[in-house]
Amino acid sequence: MSTPGSIGQMPAPPQPRLSRLRLHLPTVPEAFASLLQTVVVALFLLTFVLQPYLIPSESMERTLLVGDFLLVNKQVYAPSDSLGRWLMPYRDVARGDIVFFHHPQPPFLVKRVVGIPGDRLRIEDGRVLVNGRVLDEPYAAFEPAPPNPFRDDFPAKVYTDPAVDPLWWKQMQGLTRDGELVVPDGQYFVLGDNRNHSKDSRFWGFVSRADIVARPLVIYFSLTRPSTTDVQQAADDRLGHDRELSAKLTGFARWKRIFHVVH
Repeated sequence: MSTPGSIGQMPAPPQPRLSRLRLHLPTVPEAFASLLQTVVVALFLLTFVLQPYLIPSESMERTLLVGDFLLVNKQVYAPSDSLGRWLMPYRDVARGDIVFFHHPQPPFLVKRVVGIPGDRLRIEDGRVLVNGRVLDEPYAAFEPAPPNPFRDDFPAKVYTDPAVDPLWWKQMQGLTRDGELVVPDGQYFVLGDNRNHSKDSRFWGFVSRADIVARPLVIYFSLTRPSTTDVQQAADDRLGHDRELSAKLTGFARWKRIFHVVH
């Protein structure tokens, strides 16, 4: 009890209780189950939806470059009742699409669709005409190459290029009407964007709908690789001594192409 003139002592406030945080470390079965789930999801995506590919040649320059690594959508052209359709919408192949497809040599190729079933197609001096109209192709590149009448004026009337498949030459004659190639049902006419340096439908024929398996989505990485067909060079590509080390460290990849959407 406090006396007059003195200050009473107040009781100290109660100290808050610190709750104990318990860190739960996963057991071996839990860690294994989590890893197994990750592997299953990755295998599902790679099997039914996405798959990586490496571009090995210059036939699709400058849309796709040698050294580009692509993720492709395997589901977009899949049959409507296939597993995984609920992940990505299905649609049919359209003119202008870049497609991956089965081919005997090599086992997969990538080209651009320029003719779909029912189209009447011809090429005049390198320009593609579909159903009588010039096709707008801002993606097409015409890098220097020796003249080739069969390549630049199609369908040709004379067998002039030994690279042409003889069976395709015979089939082409039966599908040509008034100087135009008629694309049959279930078949697609494809060209490389690098028109003067691409072996494509002009040389070996149509691509069957059943052989088209995927469409590119995005470039997820790109290694710097030289092109044997692109003659455009920088006016001065010399580097200063202070930049040589950084150039060696960063120059192995095309960093600006990473996550570039393909179209």
